[in-house]
Amino acid sequence: MQCASPPSLPALVDIKRERKEVADQGLGAPWDGAHEETKGTHLEGYFSPVSSCTRSVCDPELSSSTTTINSDLGSLASLLLDSDVFSFSPTSSNSSNASLDCSVAESRSTCQQREDPEHLPTSPAQSQSPGLSSCPPASTPRAPEQPLLETSNSVLTAVKQEPPEPAKPRPVNKAWLHKLRYFRRTPVHHLFLQGVVQDEESRQPIPSRKLSMVSTTMEENFPKGTLQFLMDFVSCHHYPPKEIVSHVIRNILLSSETGEMLKDAYMLLMKIQMLHPATTTMVGWDWELLRYVMEEQTLPGRFLFLQYVVQTLEDDFQLNLRLRFLQKSIAKEVLSCDRCFSNVKEVIEWLVAAVTGLGFSQPRKQQSPTWCLTLVLWPRVVVLLQRMLSIAVEVDRSPNCSTNKIADVIFPYLVNIPLRSQREAFLNSMESQLLRCKVLELLFHHSCDMPASLPLSLSKILYFLGRHSLLLQYQVDHEVTWQRWDEMLQHLILLLTSYRNVVLGHLRRSLSERMDLIISNAKPQLQDNDSITPVDIELHIKDFSSRLLQILGKPLPSQLKDKVCMLQALLLTAIST
Repeated sequence: MQCASPPSLPALVDIKRERKEVADQGLGAPWDGAHEETKGTHLEGYFSPVSSCTRSVCDPELSSSTTTINSDLGSLASLLLDSDVFSFSPTSSNSSNASLDCSVAESRSTCQQREDPEHLPTSPAQSQSPGLSSCPPASTPRAPEQPLLETSNSVLTAVKQEPPEPAKPRPVNKAWLHKLRYFRRTPVHHLFLQGVVQDEESRQPIPSRKLSMVSTTMEENFPKGTLQFLMDFVSCHHYPPKEIVSHVIRNILLSSETGEMLKDAYMLLMKIQMLHPATTTMVGWDWELLRYVMEEQTLPGRFLFLQYVVQTLEDDFQLNLRLRFLQKSIAKEVLSCDRCFSNVKEVIEWLVAAVTGLGFSQPRKQQSPTWCLTLVLWPRVVVLLQRMLSIAVEVDRSPNCSTNKIADVIFPYLVNIPLRSQREAFLNSMESQLLRCKVLELLFHHSCDMPASLPLSLSKILYFLGRHSLLLQYQVDHEVTWQRWDEMLQHLILLLTSYRNVVLGHLRRSLSERMDLIISNAKPQLQDNDSITPVDIELHIKDFSSRLLQILGKPLPSQLKDKVCMLQALLLTAIST
């Protein structure tokens, strides 16, 4: 999407005059120009709200101002994903000056295209696109020989007699592909919410004269000036070299001690990423730098850097997914189970350290504001690392093979996590449903007195219910017996819900195949072992309750009864859908 400035003032005056006249003729409700709204538009797979070039992007004066980082990742991410239509802000005198920073020639060519009959909409949906209602042809000929009253009556008669146009099937909105069942949300988001889609031909490096000014501030070790210049010079048409981005990351984001400098550096990186997403040839970080940051506990910009890394992985992954060319993505270079599985193992180690608190805290005598911030942010660190694992599952051609490799590494860590709350945090935060299924399946195999040879299915879940034993000894948190059975039921419920998501979402298929299946509304492929009856469920639930009552030697606590009832209800729901 190109940055376009508002239409010229004479056109707007003509529009207002014509609409005023039409309203006075009784053809419509009185029109108030102060309350005019422009309509929304559908974007081809872009996930951030879109507007024309506003001051927060095109105006360097406002872009360089300090803006508070939005900490509510989940709510904003769900807002971005759940909305396919994004509204544009009405044109006002305040924004007209800012829009002059974009090309006037582009705006004129855009309006000319809108006035061209070849570009007029062919369907009611297209007629709602932005600009068509606010940029009609400046001159509309009228028949002077016909009286005004007769003209209005003939128009009304024609409108009444015209048969309604049949509803056309809504075309597939490619932005909806991001909401496929393989990825429901993103753990990070851009601070700049314009989401401008820039034409590749109009993208150019920052001019050398301006880059020399940036280089001078870098040589003089004046980071504030470096950030100010770059925030001014980076636009939807100009991007900085890879070396400049790397300098901002290494020498400012990861070296500054003040919160304002960290925030400004992070905002600059996110602005660059939003306008010019990183690619394998332009990414400003590497895995060695990420490893150093994750292992070094004293870096103030540690969390912001991790969030920026995941953002670059996410943007590039989604772009190459739409192009169906994941082989050229950044994730393929750093998170592939086929090429660099050692990196995936490191992500698992960092994830376990974040869940257990190891590596994400300091001795009490060394407590600092950074240490306190780390304690607050560690749940988000877990979410970001789980996102990296989810990408690692999906980036190769066989999610099943990648899942088996990753689960085999996770399982020894999981059985040694001491506290139940930590184990639940690890499993509940796992984004990949396929990976969670495999990890829980390994856990139940380890806890059964006789492992089953069945593939994962509803029948196997009933088998786990009947043959599970408390072989896993968690003694650190001194759990009593019924609490350990309560955790077992919680894991079984989680396994059942994850398995249903895997089946219904075609999660065993590669991403390209999965997109085709979901677009074609293909039915999930069920296994023979999924054919269980309500009688089978009732018998297994009854046997389990009797066995549990015998083990505990007293009536079941209310928590256990609730989970048993919930498991039975979920099983009955699974066989009925």
